[in-house]
Amino acid sequence: MSLRSLVAVAALMAAGPALAQETPPELRERPDIAAGAAQFVKPTNAERTEVLVGFLTRLGFTPDIQTFEGGNDRTGPMEGANVVVTVGEGERDIVLTAHYDAVKLRDGTLSQGIVDNVGSVMAMMEAAKTLEMGLEGQPVSHRFVFVFTDQEELGLLGAKAFLESHGKDRIAAVVNADVAAYGRTVMYGENNGEPSRFVLETLRALCAERGFDCMGYPVYPPSDDRAFSAAGLPVVSLGVQDAIGAHQMWLAFNGGEDNGLREGFVPPVFQRIHSAEDRIERLNGQDVARFGLFIADLALKLDERLAETAPPPGAEPAAAADDPADDAAAHPTTPVLVNPAPSRPRRGRLAFGGEVPCPPNI
Repeated sequence: MSLRSLVAVAALMAAGPALAQETPPELRERPDIAAGAAQFVKPTNAERTEVLVGFLTRLGFTPDIQTFEGGNDRTGPMEGANVVVTVGEGERDIVLTAHYDAVKLRDGTLSQGIVDNVGSVMAMMEAAKTLEMGLEGQPVSHRFVFVFTDQEELGLLGAKAFLESHGKDRIAAVVNADVAAYGRTVMYGENNGEPSRFVLETLRALCAERGFDCMGYPVYPPSDDRAFSAAGLPVVSLGVQDAIGAHQMWLAFNGGEDNGLREGFVPPVFQRIHSAEDRIERLNGQDVARFGLFIADLALKLDERLAETAPPPGAEPAAAADDPADDAAAHPTTPVLVNPAPSRPRRGRLAFGGEVPCPPNI
């Protein structure tokens, strides 16, 4: 489907701005997204599940709630619930993921979890509805499976549970979104190994075609994408920020010792997430809607790319790729900032999911 088709669908459903730098006046504000995101501010993740299911139902989907036994050593056994909806038909799947759970803070309360990760959830719902409306009467080669994962903050448990129940044979590609509540610079990780090369090529081509500001990170913070790359699947993890924040984060993770950032600097986004500062006021509805349309367009581009490169019927299947879990280069360790202050580092979170050492805040 062309960008024009997606924009027409968006206008019909008041689904946000076109994928262009100049936004039509009638689509500049998306108070519905901000109001919807605010509904996720709940005291428990179980209540966030209920909000998500309600949203998807009102959008006309029939959510499949897939429970699993989760929790970790810190929490003890804890039931989790992935929420899945599908769009279109096909023998293989393009999976689109975003976690909806929020982290529990040190005082025992739940973070509002807006930047991490309600913004991405709202963008994925925007993409799902846009695709559903736009694909009516237009055949595609793949089914689009939207997986809203639980317990990412406890160790990517929802993504792992989905893989265990769904299997990987049907999955042709995965797009993950994490940390995406404001800004128009699309960030993406380049560290998920050779199987993901064609996903990155498709993404870069889309960015160039649409004139988007996109920034690739050789080292990118881990999220649910790592569960899929560990299974040898093609995957990319996306996020959005303002341009300055995105560049600061790139320098912090990829700039080396001489990155130009002052000693002990922590990118602002990492001062906000996993803290009481991750609040609804951070969300920009227009930016979230724009990102949702970008995700929908990327899904269609991947469908087109995969259809073009699919082997003809009856052809011998290609040899399986080596498991990237055996390739240290394909799976770098969780990134750590390269310019910590000389003082003893605290324990904190410097990843979209998972606990790693990080320097003290400035």
